[in-house]
Amino acid sequence: MARIHPALLALPALLLLSGCLAKTAVGVVTAPVRVAGKAIDWTTTSQSEADEKRGREIRRREERLGKLQRSYEKSMRSCQAGNQRACETARSEYAEIQELLPGVPYEAR
Repeated sequence: MARIHPALLALPALLLLSGCLAKTAVGVVTAPVRVAGKAIDWTTTSQSEADEKRGREIRRREERLGKLQRSYEKSMRSCQAGNQRACETARSEYAEIQELLPGVPYEAR
């Protein structure tokens, strides 16, 4: 029985594996670029993410402003009825409203 030389067996295997080796080589070469790209994505905020964050903050301020205004009106009614503590509460609520107003966009009606 004739023995097949191991080099002859390696040749077909080499041809079959050459695609895998090339793909692996490309993967190894491009890996640093992909990793750097992901790191940049993780550290930067896209414009849409920034807009969403700003929108959430504006809605939070609008909600707080609405609650303060309702409470201020209630405190003012009590103040006009003669409740001194309600007058103090109304003053502090009014001051907080004045602080919040510049951070809430004006909507023309």
